[in-house]
Amino acid sequence: MELSEIVPVPSVGRIFEQTLHPGLADAAPSGRIRLDGLARWVQDIAYADVEDAGVEDESAWVVRRMRVRVERFPRFGETVRALTFCSGFARLWAERRVNFESDSGRVEITSVWVHLDPRKRLPAPLPGSFDRYWAESAQGRKVKARLRHPNPSGDEPASHWFFRQADADIADHVNNAAYWEAIEETLGDPGSVDAEIEFREPAQPGNARILRAADGTIWVTAADGRVHASVVFG
Repeated sequence: MELSEIVPVPSVGRIFEQTLHPGLADAAPSGRIRLDGLARWVQDIAYADVEDAGVEDESAWVVRRMRVRVERFPRFGETVRALTFCSGFARLWAERRVNFESDSGRVEITSVWVHLDPRKRLPAPLPGSFDRYWAESAQGRKVKARLRHPNPSGDEPASHWFFRQADADIADHVNNAAYWEAIEETLGDPGSVDAEIEFREPAQPGNARILRAADGTIWVTAADGRVHASVVFG
């Protein structure tokens, strides 16, 4: 299947930039920044963008789908140049593009975030501030949030996983970055990666399973088989 399109940096609209300094907790023994570290960076720069715009109290957002294309991993000790912008939207969600670049690393990420009412925590139309700050860079591009990844057949070999209490965030479920820790467990120490994750049902701390198909597709499921997330590779 085709992974989500990664569009280029636009010449119009809001582009938010930051400089990052990778921490020890984000680095593998080899010095490369792990996938869960990159996912945390995406959350942090997204929040920094809306905080800089002064609208952080208007919305809550949850990730539906994220593609991470790593040409080369940034490494511990490097200065990482980060930027983010809106690359598409619909009525209830928006797509955020993020780039991370360092002297040795280049990462491009695209992710669809569902917009929630911050009090009811239910999907809600994009706020008025979206048009003021982020719509222009998307240049009218529409995106979909429907699930596209296949279901497991039930015959895939399974391994045990455990989400810790420390993996839960202020939304009271396992943070999306924690799923990438499970994926890291299956990959060894890659030099590059092109992977897309879809989130279906939020996980709670406790026992989970990792299923892996012959083609490399991975599912993170509950102990009773309910699918929390799936990962396909390009």
